[in-house]
Amino acid sequence: MNISCGTDIIEIERIKKLIDETARDGLDRIYTKSEVDYCESKKNVKYQHYAVRFAAKEAIFKAISDKLDNKFDISWNDVEVLNDKNGRPKVNFISDKIKGIKNIEISLSHCKEYAVANVVALWEEN
Repeated sequence: MNISCGTDIIEIERIKKLIDETARDGLDRIYTKSEVDYCESKKNVKYQHYAVRFAAKEAIFKAISDKLDNKFDISWNDVEVLNDKNGRPKVNFISDKIKGIKNIEISLSHCKEYAVANVVALWEEN
C-alpha cells in the first residue's frame, strides 16, 4: 500500500470575500450544487463551511496530485466534500480522472477566523 497526505489552512475572510465579489460564478467554479446547498443551510456560519471545503479540496489535491496522469486536468468540481448521516466528512470523486485510491480519510475543523483540512489517501500498489 502507498499512503499520501495533504493539509491546508485558510482564512475564512478570504473565502467570504471571494464569494461576495464573484457571487454565483465563484461558487459554481469551486463547489458542487450539493456543497452549496449544505453551506447555505448553515446561515450565519456558512462561510466557515465554504472555507473548510475549500481547504479540504486543496488538501485532497495535495494528497493526490502526485498520482494523477495530468494534475492540471482536474477541476474543483471533480471532488466533492459532504457529510455522511452521522455528520462525518467524506470525499466523493465526481470524475473518473482520479483512479487507484482504495480509501481516503478526511478531517475538517474551523473556528471564527480559520478553516483547516487534513487528508490521508491509501493507494493501490502499482
